[in-house]
Amino acid sequence: MKENVAADRIVVTGNTVIDALKMTAKDNYVFDDKDLQKALQSGKRLIVMTTHRRENLGEPLRQVYKALKAVLATHEDTMVVFPVHKNPAVRSVVNEELAGLDRVILTEPLDYEPFANLMNHAYLILTDSGGIQEEAPSLGKPVLVVRNTTERPEAVTAGTVKLVGTDYAKVHDEMTKLLDDKEYYRCMAEAVNPYGDGLASQRIVQKIRQIFGLSTDKLVEFI
Repeated sequence: MKENVAADRIVVTGNTVIDALKMTAKDNYVFDDKDLQKALQSGKRLIVMTTHRRENLGEPLRQVYKALKAVLATHEDTMVVFPVHKNPAVRSVVNEELAGLDRVILTEPLDYEPFANLMNHAYLILTDSGGIQEEAPSLGKPVLVVRNTTERPEAVTAGTVKLVGTDYAKVHDEMTKLLDDKEYYRCMAEAVNPYGDGLASQRIVQKIRQIFGLSTDKLVEFI
């Protein structure tokens, strides 16, 4: 509207990324990776982790991984799946802090389909990824963002994600709270994703049909 596009020519549809995610994530999905499939069948609460931001390399990542280890030590009903970024600076710290630990599965980066389904089975997600901040809330997964800032402030406002930085105590305490406090977990898991509801494609098609005079159905925009 600031660019002088008339309001009646703007349709808010939501994000088609969320449509794709909901089409891809299946409750009965079977992983080709036997370790991943075994993790899902373990009955433990699954923590999914990804890290790659350059500003976190070195000691910041080490503090996050140490916090994760401490949480695992006090919560035996949890396990971690961590698709590790190929950056050697990430891998070196991961290997020093997490390699060989019980209940920690380190994998190569996953393609979209298996990763979407990994998120779908997660209990919570720890990440510095931007895209995951948009996607995971649509699956009802709380996201702790190991950064001090985010390009997705709408998600923070909505309560679907929380910025926790890379401080050991902050990361440890927020993970522990999500694992131990059911009401705190519920508030994040059930918050409405501000980026879409999985119906953006339908709204786009419906509007195109209206433009060409093929439909007079009322279009309900994404709010």
